[in-house]
Order: sequence, then structure tokens, then C-alpha cells
Amino acid sequence: MRIGMPISYSSGFAETAAVIAEYESAGLDTVFVAEAYSFDAVSQLGYLAAKTTTIEIASGILNIYSRSPALLAMTAAGLDFVSGGRFAFGIGASGPQVVEGFHGVPYTAPLARTREVVEVCRAVWRRERLDHHGKHLDVPLTPERGGSGLGKPLKLINQPVRERIPMVLAAIGPKNVALAAELFEGWQPTFFLPEGSSTAFGDALAEGTARRDPELGPLQIVVDTQLLISDDADEQAAALERVRAQLALYVGGMGARGKNFYNDLAVRYGYEDEAATVQDLYLAGRKDEAAAALPEEFVHGVSLVGPRGHVAERVAAFREAGVTTLNATPLAAEHADRLRSIEVLKTLA
Repeated sequence: MRIGMPISYSSGFAETAAVIAEYESAGLDTVFVAEAYSFDAVSQLGYLAAKTTTIEIASGILNIYSRSPALLAMTAAGLDFVSGGRFAFGIGASGPQVVEGFHGVPYTAPLARTREVVEVCRAVWRRERLDHHGKHLDVPLTPERGGSGLGKPLKLINQPVRERIPMVLAAIGPKNVALAAELFEGWQPTFFLPEGSSTAFGDALAEGTARRDPELGPLQIVVDTQLLISDDADEQAAALERVRAQLALYVGGMGARGKNFYNDLAVRYGYEDEAATVQDLYLAGRKDEAAAALPEEFVHGVSLVGPRGHVAERVAAFREAGVTTLNATPLAAEHADRLRSIEVLKTLA
């Protein structure tokens, strides 16, 4: 099992980047940079490529709307080039709050658009002349769809380091999970509960896997989690409060009522009543109560918080559920303790 770590793009990015070589030495396999409506991830991934030598750098995630598909492909090829073939291309549909609210782009047909984006990216990396006329993407843009008629099929000028850059789809909805299993090298769910994963994702994974090209290899499953290895009860309690706060934000407050993908996931895990309560409290402004209403087994199940023995048991549970990479956010207050936690996790994995 591989170990990844998200790197913050604010309030500590430079500090973390400065010591990233120490995490490499500790056994860290991958570093992920997020992009929501923060600083862009691409500039920081390029910076990390220059600061590292062996570690994989990954976007986690770039949305499929705010950059054209060809630009997404160019960006991935560029990051793979400056890192010497160490880039993993994490993409996702994001949601209407970001796509429409921040980028001003219609949030339409995420499933079909994702499928076409994959086709375009892989054609660009193979240096084929780009001539794609799908339901949602039209390249070159034809006069019938608003073009001048002057566009012509072009191919990428540079020779990519790899013609197949590994693509990872961030997804939790059943249709998108099936798409990940069908078309992508990797799948990145959030708030992954090993004990509930078969119920929540099993059918979708089986559906997608049945259509999967064997050349893609086995589906890699990259799971976000939070990490604290400590015998100190106060440290554990503080870490679990952070886990609770994040869960409450997403299950309770991310998206509109009736249109919250994370709330839907909690329901699929079997927490229908609890998910409704958390959302009611959060949307009413009672955030602390919303966090307190989260089931204990959910909070403990999606995280790696506790003494070494407990964390070892949870790592085994993630492995048993098919997880291949633990993307762990260390919660210890001091750098030395965060570094040590990654070392220990690597040993356990």
C-alpha cells in the first residue's frame, strides 16, 4: 500500500515544500495538491516538481470545466515533463457551487463530459491530430456550433514523456464511480468507510470493471484520511474533533439541501437519520451540534486516529477493502511528529 499526503496551498505551503525531501526519505510515495477556489494547483505542482526527485506529484483535483479539455491535457503533459514522468492527473467534476459560482461555467452533463475529456486527453498525449466532435466537446469548433470555420485539427508540438499519464477520478456518486472503474487508472473517493464501502460502492465498481480495458491494469484506489498516531488521550480527542468538523462541513453544509453528494454518501453508508440531523443542524447555523451528531463509528472509521495498534487495525481494514493508497493528512502539531507519523504509517502499510 502506498502513502500519499495532501500539501496545503495556503498558510504553510512554502514551509511544507521546504521539508518535502524529509517526507520523501520517510517513505512518502505521493504528494497531492488540491484546487477548489483557492490558488491554482498547477503552479504549486510545478514548484514541487523542482523541489523533489523521486516522489510522485498529483493534482487532487482539477475540475473538468474551468480549463478546456485540450488545456487539461497540455497541463498534465507539462507537469509530467517538468517532473520527469512523476505526475498523476487527478480530475473531477467538482460541483455547481464552484463551477458556476466561481468560474461562471454551466455545470452540465458531468458524466458524459468526463468521458469526452478522457478521450481528448489521451488523444493529445498520443500526439494525434485533435479531431473530436462529441455531444459536449467540439474540437476544432465547427461553424454549426459557433466556430468561424478557420480552426484545423492540431497535434501537440512536444513529445510527451508518457503517452499514457495515469488519470485518477475523484468520485463518490454511483455513476461516476462506475466511470472511474471503467476508464481511469485510479479512483479517489472521499470519506471512505471500509466497513461500508461494499454497500456504498460495490455495485458501481463491478459495473465499471466489467467494461474496463485490461490494458489499464487493476483499478488503484486512493483514499483521503486524517492521521494521528498517539497514546495521548487529549491529542486523540483534539484530532477527532478536527475530523468531526470536516465531516460536518461536508455532510451538513456542502451543497444545497437535496443536492449534497456527501450527505448522499452518508446515507448509503447506512446513516440516513443521522445525515438528515447533521444537515438540519448545520444549515441552521448550529455547527458544533452538527459535528456532535455524527456517529462515532463514522468518525473513527474514516480516519486513522489513535495508538499505533488501533491505527494498524484500521490500515488493515482499508487494505481489505481494496485501498491501494492512503492519502493521509498528519494532524500532529509539530513537524517532527508529523514526519514520524508518516514513517510509522509507511511501516504499517
